[in-house]
Amino acid sequence: MRWSKRQLAGQRELSKFLSYVLRHHPEAIGVTLASDGSVEVETLLAALRRHGRLVDRAELEQVVATSDKRRFAFSADGTKIRANQGHSVDVALGLSPTLPPKLLFHGTVERFLPSIRAQGLIKGQRHHVHLSESQEVAKTVGSRRGRAIVLEIDAERMSKAGYEFYRSDNGVWLTDRVPPDFIGLPLAD
Repeated sequence: MRWSKRQLAGQRELSKFLSYVLRHHPEAIGVTLASDGSVEVETLLAALRRHGRLVDRAELEQVVATSDKRRFAFSADGTKIRANQGHSVDVALGLSPTLPPKLLFHGTVERFLPSIRAQGLIKGQRHHVHLSESQEVAKTVGSRRGRAIVLEIDAERMSKAGYEFYRSDNGVWLTDRVPPDFIGLPLAD
């Protein structure tokens, strides 16, 4: 099925709004997340309708299926939905520590480099620092705020030093922080 530009824009806007609600502000539409960050699909759809967003199950499924970063996931039985990672609200994603690949990557912009060189990568308001297996994905993430800078992370050495890594359902690597000693110089374009 081909989507019109208007339909695609509507999907992107809904995806952004779902990120806002399911990662940061469930109270904005009057829902409460379970400890794992999930909410009943029917509860979410009803809350969206009460707040003027007429979304049906098929549209929600389409957003989940076509999200470029697979930001959301349904429970195995399809009755619940949650964001895969990136929360600023307290949730327990239930991820187990996993050995990372030798290298991971992080996308940022130049203005953050002095802070990164001084204190490394920190999670800030989120639960974890987000890393990628792909330089291209890291570049895309960094470019949301300007000209992207891709940092190379020595994940293997971090892991050997006792830092834990987790891999979310959509392939994003998570860790509590990345000290400066494990961050390589920015990679050239």
